[in-house]
This record gives sequence, structure tokens and C-alpha cells, in this order.
Amino acid sequence: MTEASPLQIGVLLPNWIGDVVMATPALRALRDHFGTTARITGIMRPYVARVLDGTDFLDQQIFYDRRSPDPARKLKAVSRQLKQQGLEMMLLMPNSFSAAMLAWRSGARQRIGFARRPRGWLLSRRLRLPMHRGKPVPRSAIDHYLDVIRAAGVTADSRQMELATLPEDEAGADQAWHALGLGQAGRVVVFNTGSANGSARNWPLEYFTELAQRLVATDSELAVLVICGPAETESAAAIEAAADHPRIRSMVGQDLSLGVAKACVRRAQLMITTDSGPRHFAPAFNVPAISLAGPIDPRWSESHHRHSISLQHPVDCGPCGLTVCPLDYHACMRDLSVDRVEQAARDKLNRSTATGNEAA
Repeated sequence: MTEASPLQIGVLLPNWIGDVVMATPALRALRDHFGTTARITGIMRPYVARVLDGTDFLDQQIFYDRRSPDPARKLKAVSRQLKQQGLEMMLLMPNSFSAAMLAWRSGARQRIGFARRPRGWLLSRRLRLPMHRGKPVPRSAIDHYLDVIRAAGVTADSRQMELATLPEDEAGADQAWHALGLGQAGRVVVFNTGSANGSARNWPLEYFTELAQRLVATDSELAVLVICGPAETESAAAIEAAADHPRIRSMVGQDLSLGVAKACVRRAQLMITTDSGPRHFAPAFNVPAISLAGPIDPRWSESHHRHSISLQHPVDCGPCGLTVCPLDYHACMRDLSVDRVEQAARDKLNRSTATGNEAA
């Protein structure tokens, strides 16, 4: 008797780094449910692929970007590739029309996702968003993605995000720790200061600088590391230069790959971060995190993690959801004081020390 062929499942992943991290509880549940009886293919934009390096959620990755100059990554070529695989099921995490069109053209018999207009006719199983007075109810993307796989018959109870690192990621972090003198620090606080979604989510650089100086001034074994991507090197370097302290360093000049950033967060004792994708690295590694929320309702990116909190200063004009503040005074971020963030950071660090340097 020949062994049955595995069920072919495609998962169209979210388009942003943080959303991919928030999709990991759904991916874990999907893998645990089907085990080796299914071959799970992740379809994703190329730049988010490294988020999942080291995990076992997917059997295959296919890069898809309808705006790519590479024809092999556009709708026609990718849908043809998926059709050749004989997909039984496509699970859609993005809510876009183009995502549903890709699923429809893939030939998958089951196409499961939320029925956002005008794409409902392209789906075989249409989910409805929780609504209140005609608007979607703010809730974490984690719950959104879990609903998608539950509609496929998968039991999914855990909201715990999960990431991994590769040996080369850890080697890159080791090199940075040595080069920046962080190995002598008893504890490291990681700052993530930028956002790919516009300046409205940014906390002032001078606030980050003052916070770093305050934290190291009263703890001789504490260091601050400012992580950054290629687009944030100027701001990270500015914080390091303005702080002018041997235990306040940045990743400028080090390996800025996503994998090394994950490895740096994994070994930290606390992360203080803007509301941007890398903020989710911390709870995925069980590292305490303080997220500085501004124009976005924090319920959309709730981590459901007991070691993570969001701080937000209430303003009459927010949360507005804008990428750039149209006002001269960016109140939702500028009025989120250094005092308030410092107190939250000390509470997290003190609790960690009291519990034997475990996450608190």
C-alpha cells in the first residue's frame, strides 16, 4: 500500500514584519494540527522571509510581490506555481483584494479569509470581522489570524508568539556584543527607535537619549543598545553620540540584518520600542517590552503577553492612524514623558532582578 500524499496547504502571510510575528501562533497551531500529513507553503514578500528563519512552521517558501520588477514574483507566475502544486487549501491572512485573487487563481478548492469588500466572491469560506457601528472592532492581529486557521478546522488556543534564530544570527550578535563591550554588562536594554510606517510613530530622539542616560547613571552593570535597520542608522548614531557614554551603544557599523536584530533582542533583559515591527521580537522571545504607542490604537497590535505593556498619552486628536502628524506639536508622542517611560522601565528591570533575572 502506498503512503497517502500530504495535504497541500498554502498560507498567504502578512506584508509587514510585525504582522508576520503576530501570525506565528496561527502557524504553530497549523503545524501542530497537521504534522507531517500536510505540506505547508508560505507565500510572502521577500523582505519578511528572515522573520521565520529557524522555525519549523513551513515546508516551503514562495516569494510573492505584485509590485516586484521580477516577473517570477508577480501574480501570474506565482499563481501558476501554486496551481502546479495542487493546493487543497489557501489561508489568507492579508485582507486585500489581490490576496484573494491570488488564492482564486491558485486553483485551491478551499480559500479561507475575511470577506472584505469587494473580494468576498473569490473566497469559498468567508469570515466576518467583528463590527461596531459600521467599523471594525479594534483587536489584535493575532486573533485575526487565529480565526482564519480555526475556520480550517484547526484548534488554536495559544496566543504566544514564537521566533527562532540561526547560528549565524547568534554569531553576528556575539560579534556585536564583543565589539561594543556589552559582554561586561550584567543587563542590556535594547532600544528600537524607528518605524517603517512614517514619522508619526516616532518618540523624539532626545527623549531616547535622556532615557538611556538616566538608566545607566544609576546602574553600573546596565547597558543600552540601540538597534536599527539601514534606514535608521542616522538616528541610532545620533542617540549614541548625544548620550556620549561607554555603556550606551548602537548597532551602527555592525551587522544590521534582521536575524542579528532578533538575536540581540533575544539576549536582552528589556526592550523599549516604538510601535513598529521589531517590537514583537521581544514577546516572541519572552523578553519584557515597553511599547510607546502614539497615533495607532494599541489594541490592533496587542501582544497578549504578560511581560509586555503599551504606554500611550491620550490626546483629543487620537488615535488618528496617520503616518505623519499634521500638527506642529506632535502631542501624542512628545507628551509621553521620559519620566513615565523611565518608571515603567525600572519597574520591569526591578521585577526581573527580584525573580532571578527571569522575564517579569
